[in-house]
Amino acid sequence: MSKVIDIHALRKIYVMGSTEVHALRGVDVEIDKNEYVALMGPSGSGKSTLMNLLGCLDTPTDGNYLLDGNDVSKMTDSQLAEVRNRKIGFVFQTFNLLPRLSALENVALPLVYSGMPRKDREARAHEVLAAVGLGDRTDHKPNELSGGQRQRVAIARALVNNPSIILADEPTGNLDTKTSIEIMEIFEKIHDDGNTVILVTHEPDIAEHAHRIVRLRDGEVESDERNANIIRADDSEHRYRSGDLAID
Repeated sequence: MSKVIDIHALRKIYVMGSTEVHALRGVDVEIDKNEYVALMGPSGSGKSTLMNLLGCLDTPTDGNYLLDGNDVSKMTDSQLAEVRNRKIGFVFQTFNLLPRLSALENVALPLVYSGMPRKDREARAHEVLAAVGLGDRTDHKPNELSGGQRQRVAIARALVNNPSIILADEPTGNLDTKTSIEIMEIFEKIHDDGNTVILVTHEPDIAEHAHRIVRLRDGEVESDERNANIIRADDSEHRYRSGDLAID
């Protein structure tokens, strides 16, 4: 397999007044194409900082980050924006949908920046909304949708540009157990379709869906292991119905 992400000695220091916060302290991680990786760790471990760096939303203080062989740490802001729009799809815990836009308009928004004609944008947005099970909710605004439906819209928006990498930051954090299982089923399909999926979560039951679990503590990699007990969403659904599954 080819490496899609290769980070070496990655450091991130935030300066807050006279205080320096060392969020990452020399992190080394390699991720191959089509891997399914969960990033775990307690609050303050550096997992969200690492996610922001992986997603080109921030730049490291020191170290190297190669994305498809290109050194991200040396890119300009405009180059980083292009990489974000072309290669990476983001899914957030709080959905980050624009309240005045319909589901279709929210999903089509990233295509505006790529210069795609409106008719083609709408056709593509319809396609991905149907793929996440919301083909009949395209005209609904976020406040007319349930939490699970809003997260589906957010996932469709992340997929609309055909990115090779999906970054999901606590994507089930605001959802109940049953809806969380449904969302994880979508991520499984995204992975099965050939995407690289990187998931930040503090929930062990959610992390167990990933094929590899990287645990961070105090800005360093504490462990990096293959998951020998991968949970599929249909297994979770069975356990949920039988009352054996509880997700905090």
